[in-house]
Amino acid sequence: MVILIVVLGILIIAVLYGVSIYNRLVKLKNLVQEGWSSIDVMLKKRHDLIPNLVETVKGYATHERETLENVTRARNLAVGADSVEGKEAAEKNLNQAMVNLFAVAEQYPDLKANTNFQQLQAELSSIENDIEKSRRYYNGTVRENNTLVESFPSNIVANMYKFEKAKFFELENIAEREVPTVKF
Repeated sequence: MVILIVVLGILIIAVLYGVSIYNRLVKLKNLVQEGWSSIDVMLKKRHDLIPNLVETVKGYATHERETLENVTRARNLAVGADSVEGKEAAEKNLNQAMVNLFAVAEQYPDLKANTNFQQLQAELSSIENDIEKSRRYYNGTVRENNTLVESFPSNIVANMYKFEKAKFFELENIAEREVPTVKF
């Protein structure tokens, strides 16, 4: 009788532990999704700001058509990317196009002094900071999720219910890991 109670107690503890792990896995999966959604919102704000920057520069740099088209094309690709890997590649391309745009803008002193351009530049800088914060939050939740998915004994529950590791949102170039600074 005592053995039966002990076995039953151990079984109840194991089931409760399994339920606890399952609930934590669900919570972390949702936090990862929330983190990615936050990055997506910040990237959308950035993507929405870029056409205004292009139009402002266009008024001053009419002969820089190729650079402006490259920025527009890179923005459209970034908007259309739907996976973490796709966003990473598209954002890398967009960052390079924006660097080229600001290099063009550097050649026009009147543009640098333009109030609208300065306001757009300040908004872009603020959005870049928000993207970095969102990226850190997302990668932190991915780290927690992946640790739980891979650690024993939680990996047993994760495998049973097909919880998977999430992808980190990283940039390949170490210099691109820094928030871009735009100075005019």
